[in-house]
Amino acid sequence: MKVLILCTGNSCRSQMAHGFLQSFDHRLEVYSAGTEPALVVNSLAVKVMRELGVDISAHTPTHVHQYLTEEWDYVITVCGEANESCPTFDGVVLNRLHLGFDDPSKFHGSHEYVMAEFYRVRDEIKHRFRALYEEEILPNIR
Repeated sequence: MKVLILCTGNSCRSQMAHGFLQSFDHRLEVYSAGTEPALVVNSLAVKVMRELGVDISAHTPTHVHQYLTEEWDYVITVCGEANESCPTFDGVVLNRLHLGFDDPSKFHGSHEYVMAEFYRVRDEIKHRFRALYEEEILPNIR
């Protein structure tokens, strides 16, 4: 089963979702991409994921165009803010889903505040992707 997770920068939310979903079941082919990919995965995203035993340090932001010619079982968008443009995907997809999350890289303030937001978003992503995996993806794995 092939899953593509889309966001704008492909540096935080989509990378965390990618890491979690892959950690739930190594039989899944999980990829993530963005419409305006960053140069690197956000270091705080790497840190908060590593604390749960999920290593995304080797991931690299990828442009969505790389995946347009492939067929997908799921394409999941994870952008969240009302003023954020959620990517669209014109490729062949069996299931299109949207699970919105705040972008933790957009929060500013004290280190403690920013880290609290990264932990909050990470935990929301884990919870919602675990539910999606258990309720919808796992029963449909061939």
